Amino acid sequence: MSQKKQVTFEECMQNIQTYIKRPENIELIQRAYDFAYKHHEGQFRKSGEPYVVHVIQVANTLALLHCGPKTIAAGLLHDTVEDCEGVTDEVITQEFGEEICTLVDAVTKIGNIQFKDEKEYLASNHRKLFIAMAKDIRVILIKLADRLHNMRTLQYMREEKQKKIAKETLSVYAPIAHRLGISEIKNELEDLSFKYIEPKKYEEIKNLVKQRESDRIEQVNMMINDIKIILDNFNIPYRIFGRSKHFYSIYKKMVTKHKRFEEILDLLAIRIVTDSVVHCYEILGYIHATYRPIPGRFKDYIAMPKANMYQSLHTTIVEPESGHIFEIQIRTEDMDEIAERGVAAHWKYKEKPNSVPEIEQKEIEDKLSWFRDFSMMTDEESEDPLEYMNVLQKDIFEANVYCLTPRGKVIALPSGSTPIDFAYRIHTEVGHKTVGATVNGAIVPLNTPLKTGDVVDILTNNNSPGPSKDWIKIVKSGHARNKIRAFLQKQETANSKEYIKKGEQMLQDEFKRLKLDENLLQPKRVEAILPTLSFKNLDDLYIGIANKRVSLQAVVDRLAKNRQTTIDDEEIMKIYNSHANAHPSKKTGCGVIVPGIDTIQVSLANCCNPIPGDPILGYITKGQGVKVHRADCPNIINEKKRLIPVIWDENLEEKQYDVQLVIYSDDRNYLLSDIVTTLQQSNAHLKHVDSSADDNGITATTKLTITVKDADHLQVIMANLKKVRSVNEVIRTIQ
Repeated sequence: MSQKKQVTFEECMQNIQTYIKRPENIELIQRAYDFAYKHHEGQFRKSGEPYVVHVIQVANTLALLHCGPKTIAAGLLHDTVEDCEGVTDEVITQEFGEEICTLVDAVTKIGNIQFKDEKEYLASNHRKLFIAMAKDIRVILIKLADRLHNMRTLQYMREEKQKKIAKETLSVYAPIAHRLGISEIKNELEDLSFKYIEPKKYEEIKNLVKQRESDRIEQVNMMINDIKIILDNFNIPYRIFGRSKHFYSIYKKMVTKHKRFEEILDLLAIRIVTDSVVHCYEILGYIHATYRPIPGRFKDYIAMPKANMYQSLHTTIVEPESGHIFEIQIRTEDMDEIAERGVAAHWKYKEKPNSVPEIEQKEIEDKLSWFRDFSMMTDEESEDPLEYMNVLQKDIFEANVYCLTPRGKVIALPSGSTPIDFAYRIHTEVGHKTVGATVNGAIVPLNTPLKTGDVVDILTNNNSPGPSKDWIKIVKSGHARNKIRAFLQKQETANSKEYIKKGEQMLQDEFKRLKLDENLLQPKRVEAILPTLSFKNLDDLYIGIANKRVSLQAVVDRLAKNRQTTIDDEEIMKIYNSHANAHPSKKTGCGVIVPGIDTIQVSLANCCNPIPGDPILGYITKGQGVKVHRADCPNIINEKKRLIPVIWDENLEEKQYDVQLVIYSDDRNYLLSDIVTTLQQSNAHLKHVDSSADDNGITATTKLTITVKDADHLQVIMANLKKVRSVNEVIRTIQ
């Protein structure tokens, strides 16, 4: 598909007739051209050329990809509905049939729809394209051909428009061409985009390549002659030729790998094309026997094809006399065609009498490992266009980790993906029922990052309750994250009423069993303990009880400790007034002063363990004096009449105070060791620790009792603990 000059329709038809022979198919293409010519008459492009020139170039690109007659006809007609007065879907259907009309409609840009901004407009436009592509691969072939000619004539646009179209091409269309394996179109789209986005850098690399072109050609030709001498001794059929690296690829390597132009290894590249896989490996053996290969640069894409069907052997060798480095690619003729034309080579038109587009579409899905994934996540009812594009960009276009199922199917995933991502890419139900995974035969945690070449086997259980919220933090692919969220939302909506009722009943039954006062279950009293259990409202608490996210014992303990002693208002005031102003304030054993009182017993409450620096209040008890609570303690939060002001003694002697902390983290080796080390470095004394992995096997909960000097000391300790790797949250608890 090397033809890049503008062609006439007659030249386009000559290319078409090299593989399309049937008169009715030639007649269909001719009619489509005549229709386009007639309705685009009087329309001109920015270049000044008649508009019909554009649709001829689109049709010619499709012909060079060996697309079928209906695809070429749709390419000729792709702008008629949008740009030509009087041409509607009904007209196209009447003239050319429903199948061609569907293709034209899918390629037609979205018009007359109001969006908040240009970004949302583009996302919606692309989403329509991808949905159509998932249904029929021919749509994207037409769109790529359309975009390719638009990029070839971009110089006629104003600079602002050039950059905008070039950026869109580089971020959307070139990745699609790459994923479809159409390297000729992908390379040209990237180079043309590069030219307009970074014109100075483009010219710089172009000039560097040109300066060394004659030397490069001479070096490549010398190496080709040497390899020919070797291969001619073994009676193996082959073609051998040099190939040049395209400009954007050189620039990308210079930027991502921080290399100078001179360091790009595969600038000197040679391709050898032979007739069979056996001969590919045989040729590789003869080359390695003659030249020293560079370690770590050999790649076998024949045994392990890329997700876009690309197959080839890659090796990098050193020519001993000159010291020049060459990248050698070895492949069969079929592999070479697929490398250049990708999916189009696999689906090139053959004049079969019973050709059915749906069957051919399925053939493509079977060949392209990622395409079924793409179809699976392309749903008319899916999220908003921007979210959809973000998922597609990350999960499909940026996927660079290639794992295998036990049967050898390749699954492409974004970097950092886990077995859970892998499971959801196989099928949504497989993801929901996942209970474990093996990687390369060994059982691994579900948060294990996968690497290219890993063989992953997902273990499922039909009785599994489904994904947990923790999975959302673990997965890397937007597809898996969306499926997990959808499951949890659906489950929560369906079960919430049932679980609220169940949890409330469980709490009532437990109170009856323990013969506790059921007045303590009044809503206001239960609401008072919610902050200590990290629940926002009563419904969440009851659901937590039903789902066993919180123990009944913990709830009962807090409610029992929170019960109020029935003392009437007059008695409360009598207790306070009998002591107030009797004597000047004096120091107490706990370091808290009750202004105006020195005869009443004062002690720190065990439920919230206040420490110097905490805001505090005194609570008058019956028979136990004043209990000092933190001001935010839920056990006094609803009290109004029995609270009295108290203050920390300014001349308090330094002592140590107990504090309970809970650390929520991801589970990992040496976690507890790192926590203990951090406490030592923070001058905190550890009195008690209880650390265990949670039921999901992914996260961990660590409960600590430590001693601190004051609130400032505690804040420093908590801040340091939050910096420990894998720690997600550090909470000071109230019993």
